[in-house]
Amino acid sequence: MIDAAERRQIPFRGILYMLATAVVVFPLLNASVKYLAADYSLVQIIWVRSVVHLLWMVVLFMPGMGLRLFATRRLKLQLVRSLLQLIALVTFVVGLVYIPMTTATAIFFTGPLMVVALAVPFLGERVGIRRWLAVLVGFLGALIIIRPGADGMHWASLLILASAFFYALYQVLTRRVADHDDFRVSAVYTILIALVVSTVAVPFYWETPIGWLDWLIFIGLGVLGGLGHLFVIQAYAHAQASIVGPFDYGQLLGVTIIGYLVFAEFPGLWTWIGAAVIIVSGIYVARRFVAIEPGNGLARVRDDIAHRIVRR
Repeated sequence: MIDAAERRQIPFRGILYMLATAVVVFPLLNASVKYLAADYSLVQIIWVRSVVHLLWMVVLFMPGMGLRLFATRRLKLQLVRSLLQLIALVTFVVGLVYIPMTTATAIFFTGPLMVVALAVPFLGERVGIRRWLAVLVGFLGALIIIRPGADGMHWASLLILASAFFYALYQVLTRRVADHDDFRVSAVYTILIALVVSTVAVPFYWETPIGWLDWLIFIGLGVLGGLGHLFVIQAYAHAQASIVGPFDYGQLLGVTIIGYLVFAEFPGLWTWIGAAVIIVSGIYVARRFVAIEPGNGLARVRDDIAHRIVRR
């Protein structure tokens, strides 16, 4: 039995796990990808991430499921999900090469707002006027960062926005397939297309890492990805999604620090203003969602865990 004092500490533990993931693990993972993309092909990076992703899914889930981990009732839907995830990954990495990590991360945070909009035609969900207004305000924040037509606009910002859109579609399909497949099965199928395509292509693009640092960073892709998976699971095991979810925005702090130290990047004023607008909108939508539909809490926490696992 867990006593009252320990129960009070559990949400705090969940917050610590999410902060560690958002502020340290995921920013380091994105920085590793950005660093490697300057000298190595995207195919090689995707192949390493896909292989390690599959290994982590097998280690985490196969002991409890066995071969059922690879059994799906909706193969076509799973393949479309996997393709969307690959497109989202490619567009994000390419965009990340050209713009600061903080800018890319802030724009990508429009993804959850896109999910709200896409849930209406694809899932038949009802969205109230307040959440629609919050979505529109969030997109305004993205426009503040991108500033279409301004001299400081970079075309790569549109790639990040496209990545957020494809990832939002991927999340919507993940919710649809959740009615038919266990989320652990979906986690495995998420990287299927990326794994197959990169495995076929990687012999033509493979470059042996030069020096111990590059080897260490390639290995770090797997280590950081695995830690991210485990920390997110622990965060949601110790606290509700409505409590720990907003701390995911701590990524902006992490990518700002790492971007400055590693790449000498520091976001401008417009990025901070736009990011603040997106974050406030996202937190409002999340709070409204939990307040309006509390009955599906456990199922949505389960889906959220799966989304965050396969995201990395």
